[in-house]
Amino acid sequence: MARFQQAFTLLEALVALLVLSVGLLGMASVQLESLRGAHVGYQRGLTSLAAQDAVELLWSRLEAGRCPGLGAEEADWEARWRARMPGLQGRVEPAGDDCTYVVTLEWQASRLADEGETSFVYTTRLPGESP
Repeated sequence: MARFQQAFTLLEALVALLVLSVGLLGMASVQLESLRGAHVGYQRGLTSLAAQDAVELLWSRLEAGRCPGLGAEEADWEARWRARMPGLQGRVEPAGDDCTYVVTLEWQASRLADEGETSFVYTTRLPGESP
């Protein structure tokens, strides 16, 4: 009887170890998903700041009654933000005759296999008239 009790105790310990292992794997999976989500949020936050920076550049070039263009500053703007987020590609394009601009940012979400290429589009309108 004592021998049977020892075998049963060993079996209980093995089952407890299995349950603990599955629980720890589950916790690791939750932690990994949390890190992925935080990284996506970080990337989206950076692209939002880059879009706002482009709009501020447009505002700084605004002349009385005329819609600005970025010209060569657009390449500098893109290079500055690409240094912070490798693979980022950005465009600032006029969207009409009423000083409306579309800032488009695209990047590769490399840490996320299911995301692939991601984009962020920001539309703004400045006061003024097209030339």
